[in-house]
Amino acid sequence: MPADLEKLLTYLEVERIDKYLFVGNSPSQPKRIFGGQVLAQSLNAATRSVESDRIAHSMHAYFMRPGDPNKQIVFEVDPIRDGRSFTTRRVVAKQDAKAIFSTSVSFQVAEEGLQHQAQMPDVPPPEDVESDVDFWARMAKENPDKIKPITPPAIERRNITRRDYLDPQPADPVQHMWFKAPAGLGDELNQHQTVLTYISDFGLLGAATLPHPYTGMSRDLQAASLDHAIWFHRPFRADEYLLYTMDSTCAHGGRGFSRGMFFTQSGELVASTVQEALIRVRSGNS
Repeated sequence: MPADLEKLLTYLEVERIDKYLFVGNSPSQPKRIFGGQVLAQSLNAATRSVESDRIAHSMHAYFMRPGDPNKQIVFEVDPIRDGRSFTTRRVVAKQDAKAIFSTSVSFQVAEEGLQHQAQMPDVPPPEDVESDVDFWARMAKENPDKIKPITPPAIERRNITRRDYLDPQPADPVQHMWFKAPAGLGDELNQHQTVLTYISDFGLLGAATLPHPYTGMSRDLQAASLDHAIWFHRPFRADEYLLYTMDSTCAHGGRGFSRGMFFTQSGELVASTVQEALIRVRSGNS
């Protein structure tokens, strides 16, 4: 993750080439593009192709090929439908003329309706939870030959659920994380949706590994997002603390299934996620 907000937002932005054609870049990182980046860039491309009174409310995506961070991504937007209340866009992300990702995004004109929601779990407030930067600095100090400290990222994360990453033990497939972007996002809802979309790809795969002696970083495990869905329920600010609560209900056939919910500190449910990921134990390991 880039180390400052301006740089992160630059990478999540896309440049318009034609009415329904956009390009985006990636930060320098090893091997492949982070899935949350392509999700956020695709949402940006779709949002820029609809009227300003339309608000994204759902996004359903498939990851098809690993992305190369050294190459531009071309985003082709298909204006599938423009209705009175709802608008639908399909976005295909390509590199070297091959699709690496596709998504459908639905937008809606704001309206009133029935209301209910799930309750936020009882967790410690963010100020009582160690930041990821401090956690990894402590781990690196205790295990200098195996772990390195991380550069402070643009988005602050505070994981409530911690594992021993050097010797992961099976645990219940439930985890919670506070996150917050620094001030400076402005008041446009689509900016806050973009940041939440980016962060939504952190942790879901890890939730599916919790009942097993692996983490998403284990060398014995081949792990990657296969598909991803997000539902935006109500407006929110990503530069205020949001709780990301995740669980995994099933793993089978080399795939893990996870769900997530985003809550404000006051307990409002603002977004939900679902993801299926590849979690394949490499040959010769059990």
